[in-house]
Amino acid sequence: MKITDLKVLQKLSVFVKPYSNTFYLLVCLTFLLGVLAPLQPYLVQVALDRYIVLGHYRKLGWVTTLLVFLLSIQSVTQYYQTYLSDWLGQHVVRDIRVQLYAHILRLRTSFFNKTPIGELVTRNISDTETLVHVFSEGMAALIGDLLQMLLMVVFMFYINWRLALISLATLPLIFILTYVFQERVKRSLGAVRDAVTQLNAFVQERIMGMSMVQIFGREARELARFEALNATHRNAGIKSVQYYSLYFPLLGIVNAVSISLLVWYGARGVIDGIATFGQLVAFLMYINLFFRPLYLIADRFNTLQMGVVNTNRIVKLLENGEQVSSIGTYTPQHLRGDIEFQNVWFAYADEEYVLKDISFRVEARKSVAIVGATGAGKSTLINLLVRFYDAQKGVINIDGTNIRDYALHTLRQHVGIVLQDVFLFSGSIYENITLGSLDITREHVLAATRLIGLHDFILRLPGGYDYNVMERGMALSMGQRQLLVFARVLVYNPCILILDEATASMDTENERLIQQATTTLMQERTCFIIAHRLATIRHADKILVLKHGQIEEEGTHEALLAQGGYYATLYRGT
Repeated sequence: MKITDLKVLQKLSVFVKPYSNTFYLLVCLTFLLGVLAPLQPYLVQVALDRYIVLGHYRKLGWVTTLLVFLLSIQSVTQYYQTYLSDWLGQHVVRDIRVQLYAHILRLRTSFFNKTPIGELVTRNISDTETLVHVFSEGMAALIGDLLQMLLMVVFMFYINWRLALISLATLPLIFILTYVFQERVKRSLGAVRDAVTQLNAFVQERIMGMSMVQIFGREARELARFEALNATHRNAGIKSVQYYSLYFPLLGIVNAVSISLLVWYGARGVIDGIATFGQLVAFLMYINLFFRPLYLIADRFNTLQMGVVNTNRIVKLLENGEQVSSIGTYTPQHLRGDIEFQNVWFAYADEEYVLKDISFRVEARKSVAIVGATGAGKSTLINLLVRFYDAQKGVINIDGTNIRDYALHTLRQHVGIVLQDVFLFSGSIYENITLGSLDITREHVLAATRLIGLHDFILRLPGGYDYNVMERGMALSMGQRQLLVFARVLVYNPCILILDEATASMDTENERLIQQATTTLMQERTCFIIAHRLATIRHADKILVLKHGQIEEEGTHEALLAQGGYYATLYRGT
C-alpha cells in the first residue's frame, strides 16, 4: 500500500480512539496468534529429530501435549479476535454514520442542490458498511498475517539457514506479484464504487421523478441509460475478477516452485548431513503456512483498498466546508418579530447578485407580501431570513439583533414555513404534525387540528391520527397535505410565519379550509407572504415589489395600484 493510502486509513484512528482498550486487546490477540502458528512446525521438527527418529517414544508425550495445548489456545484466541474485530468494526461504523449524518444535517441548501441524493445515501450506508470489513477481515487480519509470516522467517533461519534461503528464494517474485496485483485491484475497485454511486443516484432520481418519465414516454430511453450504467458496473467488476483469476494461479505456481526447490535441496541435504528429516518436514509445513496468508492477503488487500477508497470519500464529505456558520449564542425564549433588512446583497455564485441592496423593515405582528416576476428573488430573500444561505453584504436584524448572532436552532425555531411543495414523511399523521417533538402534547395537536378545521377529516380516516400518509404524503390530496402542514406550524407556535406560495395548490374542496387556516396562522405573527395570485395579498400591511433583485416599489395594495406602476401592471396581468 502507498503512504497516501496509509494516511487515509490513519484518519480512521479518530473513530477508533473511544474504543482504544478494545483495540489494544485486539492487537495483543493478533500478536498472540502470530506467535502461536510458527511454533507448531518447530515442535513437529523437535518431535521427529529428537524423539521419533531416535526411538525415544516415552518422551514424545510432552511434545504432543504441548502441541495440543497450543492448538487449543490458538482456537480460543481466534474466537475472541474474530469477535472483537467485528464488535469494534460495528461500533466504529455506527459512530461514523452518526457523525456523517449529523454533518449532512448542517450542510447548506446549496450543497443539496448540486449533490445527487443517491450519492449521499451511498456515502452514509454502502461506503460506511465496507469499513466493518476493514476491521473484521482487513486491518487486524492483515497485521496478524504479516506478523505470522515474519516470525516464520525467523524460525526458519533459526532451524536451518540454508533451507531458509532456498525456501524463500521466490520471495522477491511474490512481493512484485502482490504489489502489481494490489495496484490494479485498487483502480478497479475505485471504478466499481464510482459505478455504484452513479447507479444509486440514477435510480433514486428516476424513481422520485417516475411520473415525469411515464408522462413523457421516456421508459425505453431511461431503461437504455440504466442498462449502460449497469454495463459499466459489470465491466468494472469483471476487470477486478480478472486480476484475482490471474493472481491466484500465479501464486500457486510460485508455491509449487518453492516446494520443488526445497524438496530437491532438502533431500540432498538430509543425505549429505546438512539437514535433518525433521527440519525438511518442518520447512514443508512452513512453506504451506507461509503461502496460506498470501492466498488470503489478496482478499485482505481487496478489503483494505475498498476501505481506502470509501474512507477517502467519507472524509471528503466530512471535510466539506459548505456548512452554515453557527457561532451565534443568543437564545431568547420569545421574539417580538420586528425584522429589518439593511443593504443586503446576495449572489449564488461569484458576483452575479440576485438580490441587490435590499432594505426594508417589517414591524412586529405585521404582514408583508413579496411579489415579482419569476426569478426576481422572492424565495431567495426568504431563504436568507432563515439562513439557508448567508448574504455577502448587508445585515438582517430580528428585534434589533443580527440573525448571525442567534443560535441557528433558536432562529429557525421561531420561524414557521409553509411551502407550495408540501413534504410529509412516511408515518402517521400525528408524527408528521409533531415531527417527534416530546414537548408537543396530544392536546396541543388536537387543538391545532380543530382550529385548522382538520380534526373531523382525520377521524374519518382508518386509524385516525395513526393513519399512515405514505412516503411524501401520497395517501392524501395536495390540499389535505397543505392543511396538515398548517397544523404542524400551529403546534410549534412560531412568532414569524413565511407563506411561500402556500395557497397556490388549493383545490375546490379545501379552498375554504385553507383560507381559514391561513387567516388563523397569521394572527399575532410577523408574516411574509409570497404569492403569484396577487388577489390573495390585498390585505397585507405592506407589499414589496421585486424586479431584477431590487425593490422596485413598496406600499399598500391601494397605494401601489394608485401609482399605476409595475405592481399595477402585474395585478392587471393576473
